[in-house]
Parts: sequence; C-alpha cells; structure tokens
Amino acid sequence: MFQNIGFPGLILILVLALIIFGPKKLPEIGRAFGQTLKEFKKSTRELTSDVMEEFDEDKKKAMK
Repeated sequence: MFQNIGFPGLILILVLALIIFGPKKLPEIGRAFGQTLKEFKKSTRELTSDVMEEFDEDKKKAMK
C-alpha cells in the first residue's frame, strides 16, 4: 500500500499533518495511533492462538 510513497512523500505527509493538527496535537495523535496498533496486534495474536488451540484439539480427536 505504501510501497510507492518514498521518503519525499513521507516528509510531505508529515508536514501536512503538522500544519493540519498543530505541534501540540500531533504527539497525542501518534500515541493514540500506536495504542490502536498495539491493541490490534494483541487481538490478532489472541485470535490466532484460539484458532491454533482448536486446530490442535481437532487433531488430537482425529488421532484417537
């Protein structure tokens, strides 16, 4: 998705974000974005582990 942005495009996006949100709001937005990504990764890991547990249980039942 972001493969074609490059360094100049990233700088442009950061400058626009700074202009739109201001220097005081930008760290808060970054922190909220980071927490959202952290929760998403945690949920994904939990979902993956639940699916793997069910898969292992089914595998054990099939072996019997």
